[in-house]
Amino acid sequence: MSTQAARWYAIRRRLAPAASAPGAVSAAEIYIYGDIGESWYEETVTAAEFVRELAALDVAEITVRINSIGGSVPDGLAIYNAMRRHPATITVEVDGMAFSVASLIAMGGDKVHMASNALLMVHAPWTFAAGNSRDLRDLADQLDIWAQAMATSYAARTGDQAGALAMLTDGEDHYFTAEDALAAGYIDAITDPLPMAASAARNFDLSRFRSLPAALAKSIPVAERATSHLTGDPMDQKQTPATPAAGAVAPAQPTAAEILAADKTRREGIRAAFARFASASGVAELQRACEDDPSVTVEAAGKRLLDHLGSQTEPIAGVRITTVEDEGDKRREAIVAAMLVRAGFASKEQASSHTANPWRGMTLIEIARASLERIGVSTKGLDKRELVAAAFTQSTSDFPVLLTDAIHRTLLASYGLQPMTWSRFCKRGSVSDFRAHHRFRVGSLGNLQPKNELGEYKSVAIPDGERSSITASTKGYIINISREIIINDDLGAITDQAAAMGRSAARTVEADVYAALLSNSGAGPIMNDGLPLFHANHGNIISPAAGPTSASFNAFRVAMAQQRDVSGNDYLDLRPAVWLGPVGLEGEAKIVNQAQYEPGSGKNVYTPNISLGLFRDIVGSPRLSGTRHYAFADPQEAAALEVAFLDGIDTPYLEQESAFDTDGARFKVRLDYGVAGHDWRGAAMNPGA
Repeated sequence: MSTQAARWYAIRRRLAPAASAPGAVSAAEIYIYGDIGESWYEETVTAAEFVRELAALDVAEITVRINSIGGSVPDGLAIYNAMRRHPATITVEVDGMAFSVASLIAMGGDKVHMASNALLMVHAPWTFAAGNSRDLRDLADQLDIWAQAMATSYAARTGDQAGALAMLTDGEDHYFTAEDALAAGYIDAITDPLPMAASAARNFDLSRFRSLPAALAKSIPVAERATSHLTGDPMDQKQTPATPAAGAVAPAQPTAAEILAADKTRREGIRAAFARFASASGVAELQRACEDDPSVTVEAAGKRLLDHLGSQTEPIAGVRITTVEDEGDKRREAIVAAMLVRAGFASKEQASSHTANPWRGMTLIEIARASLERIGVSTKGLDKRELVAAAFTQSTSDFPVLLTDAIHRTLLASYGLQPMTWSRFCKRGSVSDFRAHHRFRVGSLGNLQPKNELGEYKSVAIPDGERSSITASTKGYIINISREIIINDDLGAITDQAAAMGRSAARTVEADVYAALLSNSGAGPIMNDGLPLFHANHGNIISPAAGPTSASFNAFRVAMAQQRDVSGNDYLDLRPAVWLGPVGLEGEAKIVNQAQYEPGSGKNVYTPNISLGLFRDIVGSPRLSGTRHYAFADPQEAAALEVAFLDGIDTPYLEQESAFDTDGARFKVRLDYGVAGHDWRGAAMNPGA
């Protein structure tokens, strides 16, 4: 599997439905939507990361959603065991496919649900092999051991060890519909049907399975766009985009005879596309409607056909529908890659394959013309301004999509490259909407008390907790792309603006964090007790004030270790993790943090540095000035500041619309997030000398 592919799992922290109420149960959702691990044949890195991230989830409820055809057996066994060890209540939802080792992972839930149109498949572990006869015999023995280990996991739910082992050693693929899985004891309940993700259906290599049942045809959705000139199987056809030659002379307008001939060709193409499915319910009526509507192209008719077939609840005799990568997707990816190479923002993969890209070197005007001709819009007689206007305003033209994709990729690349120091000392959080979301810190009950002289136990009060809140808001702006930029083929101007948008979004978050830190004359944001983040009552202002020295570093350590919990019953014993200060003090701080012996003149050169390696990270920022500097605990232990993004999406969102008033297109970038102070115990400040 390519290291550039999207991760096959995603973990999102959430709150239970009553998230806004005090004491709401924390929860998380895990998506396993792809091949498990980077390799099908060994233990892999990302699966180890999955196990660590799962173990780190301090939540009461976890939902694991699965749509996968399997992957690495060692990874699957590790993930299953990690799920069984976790103290949370884990509910598995099989959204689409749980094949091979993905079905074993599904068995790791305390409760297992399955959509009524989903499939579960169990078969023997398999691999590729090379070597002599002894090597192959050893590998066969290893596969048998894997099968025995897997059988134990299946039998833990069904109680049928022998039956599970038989399925894992007979070499067959055993498919279960939701009803079959419920009857066999693999799942606890059947849920409402869900369409499989189209992207997953296109990307999964289903050829590794010997046979797929007819039920799979009902589950995999139709492709996003049918290909043109369908003959025979509509999913097996290819489409070659028309590429106009530069400077070509526009031919004369078509005659009536030519129009009739074209309509005849259109009707014949529709009939050919529908021929194999004539026996299906409603297909004949749909074919007549498509033929009688001259605005329906062969491509559009094919899409309507596939949409209709995908909506059927019964399999069509002799027909199996599978999804393949859409030709339009390939075309769009190639065009965007060519645009990014020309603009200098291409990835290594895009640059290395550029010589074989049929769209390389094409101007924006040529791409706009090809986009229109692909959907059957004639560009004859159109000057450049009219052509660009049509490319933006035709509802089915993908030219705006191509431009938006190129701009978005450039924006995200620049956003990711912009230095963002806030993430090194702030907690990264998530909120579900734009309301105030509370963060709670509970108190402790204190030490156990001795019984009184009567042998009775003393009652202690349950301490009150603390809470803070954070609210997300939206920030963004609009830029305009004029037709002149497209006509002049000024691709650099477009990508430069996109890069500037990405840098701007990153800078905005950075600036807001430092604005919060420096608010109230440098004392920081107001906390829930009405005092600023740094205050003498909080015990987090270091005295005497000094610059970065081993003694001042040690003062940070002492002050943070002496912080008590919300109830004041016990010490938190926090440790400094991140030093933050002006860039002018950054060098001094690094020397103090890394010096083996006590730095500074007049010191014994053999005196050990008592603050050696105290901070794991030294952060200098030009947004800070003077001599004031800070120490922060690990944000996961005590978050002094938090940056929370709406639904956890921490990258800018881009929208495009045709701009009638500016004669071009407008692009809006926005980012939804909030910044707030939470726990003053997790930070300390030295005013500096």
